[in-house]
Amino acid sequence: MPKPDILVILPTLGDRLETLRETLEAIDVQRGDVSLTLVVVAPVGATEARALAESHGAKIVDDPKHGISAAINYGLAARDGEDYYAWIGDDDLFRPGGLLTLKTILDARPESVLAYGGCEYIDPTGKVLAVSNAGALAKFLLPWGPDLIPHPGTMIRLDALEAIGGFDVTLKYAMDLDAFLKLRKHGSFAWTRTSVSAFRWHPDSLTVANRLNSSRESESVKTRHTPPILRGLSPIWNYPIRWASSFAAKRVSARAG
Repeated sequence: MPKPDILVILPTLGDRLETLRETLEAIDVQRGDVSLTLVVVAPVGATEARALAESHGAKIVDDPKHGISAAINYGLAARDGEDYYAWIGDDDLFRPGGLLTLKTILDARPESVLAYGGCEYIDPTGKVLAVSNAGALAKFLLPWGPDLIPHPGTMIRLDALEAIGGFDVTLKYAMDLDAFLKLRKHGSFAWTRTSVSAFRWHPDSLTVANRLNSSRESESVKTRHTPPILRGLSPIWNYPIRWASSFAAKRVSARAG
């Protein structure tokens, strides 16, 4: 068998078995296109979820119970020669060909440390509510606007991710934004408008249920990456962006019914 190229990290608390099964099946589809290692980070007590993941060929890592960033970092520590990192939530999906699309981009652009594609927002039944495919605009907005680079639609060179120390364990919502901003110093970003993933929008999703806290943490992260001379001006764009993000989230929630 070829050496796995992609390390896929899937953190789960084990309380969404039905959507976890769908996620694992979507990962199985990717195996027809790419060679990957699936690492599922789960609590010791999540016996059903761990057994389900093992049945889909996953390596199981015990959740350290120090938050999602720490869980992802524990998964990253299971790296065994893979070149690329991809993340997926236990209620999200990779679209057919999604990982191959991102890997092909990075293979062709050695100067790029990150590739991202479009992400569909789906309701609990799988119906598409909206599509985020901002393309080059997402790179431009990243330091000061909304984060339009979807974590489940992203692939990162593992060497670069390790160079920045993985994900900041003090962050609960914006750890991916923080990592993206740090990665800019290590290479360029590449993109495609093709949808490579789907994010399931439901009320108990971490970022959906805690929109205000998520926005505040994102603002704090962007401020720390803003040149000191401009930090005092950050409210000029932070508050309008917070309002616009909240408005967009409410529209998607309304479509989700």
